[in-house]
Amino acid sequence: MMRKWKKTKYPGVRFREHGTRRCGVAMDRYFAIRYQMDGKRHEEGIGWSSEKWSAEKAAAELAELKKNFRLGEGKPLTLQEKREREKQKKQKTEKDALTFGEYFEKSYYPSAQTSKKAGSHKKELEHFKLWISPVLKSMELGKITPIAIERIKKNLIDAGRSPRTVQAVFTTVRTIWNQARRDRVVFEDSPTKQVKIPKFDNRRQRFLTHDEAAALLEDLQKRDFKVYRMAFLSLHSGLRAGEIFALKWGHIDTERGLIRVSDGKSGKSRAAYMTGEVREMFLKMNRGGPEDVVFPNSDGEPFTEIPKTFKSAVDAVGLNRGLADRRQKVCFHSLRHSFASWHVQGGTDLYTVKELLGHGTIGMTERYSHLSPEGLKTAMKRFENGIAEAKEEKTNVIELRK
Repeated sequence: MMRKWKKTKYPGVRFREHGTRRCGVAMDRYFAIRYQMDGKRHEEGIGWSSEKWSAEKAAAELAELKKNFRLGEGKPLTLQEKREREKQKKQKTEKDALTFGEYFEKSYYPSAQTSKKAGSHKKELEHFKLWISPVLKSMELGKITPIAIERIKKNLIDAGRSPRTVQAVFTTVRTIWNQARRDRVVFEDSPTKQVKIPKFDNRRQRFLTHDEAAALLEDLQKRDFKVYRMAFLSLHSGLRAGEIFALKWGHIDTERGLIRVSDGKSGKSRAAYMTGEVREMFLKMNRGGPEDVVFPNSDGEPFTEIPKTFKSAVDAVGLNRGLADRRQKVCFHSLRHSFASWHVQGGTDLYTVKELLGHGTIGMTERYSHLSPEGLKTAMKRFENGIAEAKEEKTNVIELRK
């Protein structure tokens, strides 16, 4: 309940008292200012006595607005404008003071958990905890420089991490930073752009011979029949481990010999093709419902990683004996790599291999081009024959005209 307006000894300042609320021994008063500026009449509320406002302070606010109008220096001309500018200044100060760790934990990671695959955002969290947080967590976003990124790189190298890991951590920093730019928390380019990453070739080069593959599958068949079937499928159809884990019976079409691969690594769905042996394997398995996982773990859920029995079989066969370079070592992905390599060696063109593998670009498939020297020789021979045939045809035409 408010009472009528009352004048104060300060021109343009008035107040009215609250009907019941008190400020000390007196009734709580609400102050307002009234003024005319540029032909327009304004009236704006100031605040309560209980909020530390008084008629004198209200008069000082009014005097400041009138002074701004007289000087015309772009300063606020109304109380509302002044308050809006103060609010924006406060927000800017809060943004400037926001640390990398606060942004990651309160904004970036909660969003990543709902918009990215579990494997992706968990890897980013791992990068943050192990490498990024020790350097950047307490640093204000607006004050992070390339020197801080150099410290992250040094920590990784000193810990013996590979250039590939350095690149992956830098990618995480850059991804977080770019999101902060979209949120208008920062406006500059990522400081990672000014830090050089060691060059590397992290691509696995090893693929199995047919004899090595047969020995591995034979050992797996004795150890773990489910892992054997997953390995057999990858070797014969080129599927990634994650794609095999995600397979449901609704994706398996034995009638047409097709496997529907949904949401592959390149972000696209594709069809993988069964060999006759793969088709027979699926026909012998107990088929579940369309939404049932083809290769469930012991809890009936999809696998999240290849069981250790695969490595045990690799070690037992001796495929990695004496090898130190991880690019030469056999892992589950080597089966997909072997699938592609055998295709190229058999004369399959790279574009077809690209489609079979579900690669996003032909550049990813070109790593196998060195395996088809005979194919390149054949192409050059056809090119040469074409020139010879054209010359011969021209010669025949000339002879006919004589």
